[in-house]
Amino acid sequence: MSKQELKQKGFTIIEVVLVLAIAALIFLMVFIALPALQRSQRDTARKSDVGIVAGAVSSFQGNNRASAWPTSAQLQTYVTDVSGNTTETSVTVGATVTANNTAVTIADGAVTVYPQGKCNAVAGSGSVTLDKGTTRQYATVSRLESGNNSGYCLDS
Repeated sequence: MSKQELKQKGFTIIEVVLVLAIAALIFLMVFIALPALQRSQRDTARKSDVGIVAGAVSSFQGNNRASAWPTSAQLQTYVTDVSGNTTETSVTVGATVTANNTAVTIADGAVTVYPQGKCNAVAGSGSVTLDKGTTRQYATVSRLESGNNSGYCLDS
C-alpha cells in the first residue's frame, strides 16, 4: 500500500465530531420532550378520572332517585377503573356551593365533587372558581400538571 492509499482510509476528526454533535442534539431533544409528553399523558388520565367520577355521581343519583348527595365513602364505592394518578380514596365530596365565585383549591391527585356547583374559571396551583348551580348540578374538579398546575373542572 502506498502512502496515498493510507491517507484515504478512515474518517477525519471533524467528521467524527460532527456526527457526535448531531447525535448529542438528537438525544437532548428526546430528553427535553419526554417529560412534557409524560406530563401530558398524566393530565389526559386525570381528565378521564374526572369523567369517571362524574359518571359515578350520576350512577349514585340514579340508584337513589337523586334524593341526596353521596358521602365520600358512598361515592368511592361507585368509582372504578381510575388511573394510577388517582385512587378511589382520593375521591371526595366537597361542601355544597352556596354562592357565586366560590374559590376552591384541589390537592394533587385528588378529585372532588362539589354539589350544586358549576364551573366558572380555573387558575394555577389547583385553584378553581365555582358558581352556585341548581340543586341537581355538580362540579367535578381535579388538578393538572400542565399550565402551572392549573385546576380542571367538569360540569354535570
